[in-house]
Amino acid sequence: MFYRRKIILALIELLGGEVEKLQFQKLLFLYSKKKPQAEYDFVPYKFGCYSFSAKADMNAMVRKGILNESENQYLIPEMGKHLASVKANDKSILQSIVADYGSMSGKALIKHTYLNYPFYAINSTIAQDVLSAKSSDKVEKARPNNSEIALFTIGYEGISLEGYLNKLVKSNVNLLIDVRKNPLSMKFGFSKTLLTRYCNSLNIDYQHLPELGIVSEKRKKLVEQADYDKLFVEYANTTLKETIETQEQIVRLVEKYQRVALTCFESKPCQCHRTHLSKSISELPSFKYSVIHM
Repeated sequence: MFYRRKIILALIELLGGEVEKLQFQKLLFLYSKKKPQAEYDFVPYKFGCYSFSAKADMNAMVRKGILNESENQYLIPEMGKHLASVKANDKSILQSIVADYGSMSGKALIKHTYLNYPFYAINSTIAQDVLSAKSSDKVEKARPNNSEIALFTIGYEGISLEGYLNKLVKSNVNLLIDVRKNPLSMKFGFSKTLLTRYCNSLNIDYQHLPELGIVSEKRKKLVEQADYDKLFVEYANTTLKETIETQEQIVRLVEKYQRVALTCFESKPCQCHRTHLSKSISELPSFKYSVIHM
């Protein structure tokens, strides 16, 4: 079993073997804030801090019978072994979280996380009902508000889905343009259907332009930077010259959405075609904006 799932089970076991769904994400979030490099990252979702990855793991454990699920709760069918399966330091953090917050209601946990971590409340649909006017102002101040028109580039290699999405949110990106030839990934959340859903849930539109990608066969033997450079020379002499109309379409999308990001896999801009694509776009006569590599 993945270690991160053991953390979930240990947390629920400490809570007596059952937890309300509304409480669970908040308690796991508070655990993550106490642990450097925690197992799960979170995004500012409609009810505050939320981990799509944790929810996917919960669903997987329900399917396997490791967890039981009712309309409002998660329950462990077999108690007594999960807490013992986690590292001593993690066990201590989990115990402190349950001691400090385990008896709080879902509403009280929501209010606590909103007050102490206002960024995660910026997309909340219930913030006005939970917080006072003064506290709501704190949430508004945490909302990213950079409005300079810009074209960003971002890769998802080596980062969680939530960490990736938070980069988009914090940069106030309004449209994500996927420039992979094939928008599929073994990594959770980065295939087209799920990535579209998760972006949309955070008020970010998604669009796929496969004609700007590079076929996977050409990427199989890339080892040294020189290999990448050779591939990108070919890309510049073929795809970039053949897709001027699509690149001009991106300029129009930047003008419409104001802050747009091109995305592919590689974390290093120098090893991804999105860098050469953005450079080509920036050299079009109609493009007058900044290009920022996240």
